[in-house]
Amino acid sequence: MAVVLMPDQPLVEWMAQLDAQIARSPRFFDGRPVVLDLEGLAGAEAGFLALIDDLAARAIRIIGIENADEAALGPLLPRLPPVLSGGRTVGLPVLVPGDPPPPPEPEPPPEREPPALVLDRPVRSGQSVAFTGGDVTVIGSVASGSEVIAGGSIHVYGTLRGRAIAGLLGSGLGGVPARIFCRRLEAELLAIDGVYKTADEMDPALQGRAVQVWLDGDQIAIAALD
Repeated sequence: MAVVLMPDQPLVEWMAQLDAQIARSPRFFDGRPVVLDLEGLAGAEAGFLALIDDLAARAIRIIGIENADEAALGPLLPRLPPVLSGGRTVGLPVLVPGDPPPPPEPEPPPEREPPALVLDRPVRSGQSVAFTGGDVTVIGSVASGSEVIAGGSIHVYGTLRGRAIAGLLGSGLGGVPARIFCRRLEAELLAIDGVYKTADEMDPALQGRAVQVWLDGDQIAIAALD
């Protein structure tokens, strides 16, 4: 299962957040293949090699890149990990001599609020969903053997059977403490800001109920919502 990292500008601040997460969970990236989504770094292609080297120095193994402007990469492309599209490797389009270069992509507007990821389908067993930029909402269930990872809070409008890891970049992303909400608790593991609680440590009276989960000091707290 690959983890997707989505760096954005300013890159120095993003790297500082990543270093803070590694300090809290030193083994989080151990043995994990990582895909680098470069959509947030459009126009900064010249620094991609340095970014890959910085991640390698942190023992983060990049197996591919997504959402990169291949035409803008030019001669850098052979020195980068393979460009992926839908999980498959794609090549650089061949340009016929004399053809005008493609128009530059417009720069995305700056984000004023922490973004959120909404999944309108269940997370199946074996899947790993990672979104470090904000909250993750799952309209459905999270199956056993799967995991949802969020920089902010996690909302599951169904049964949570797998692993939910919130507050990946700190429990107070955007000034709001990270929490986990689910309609039915059957989780294998819950974690906020590096503090974990396994299924064996959860109150059996809360199993099968709608709950909210938050970080109380250095402990995970769980309370029923109904």
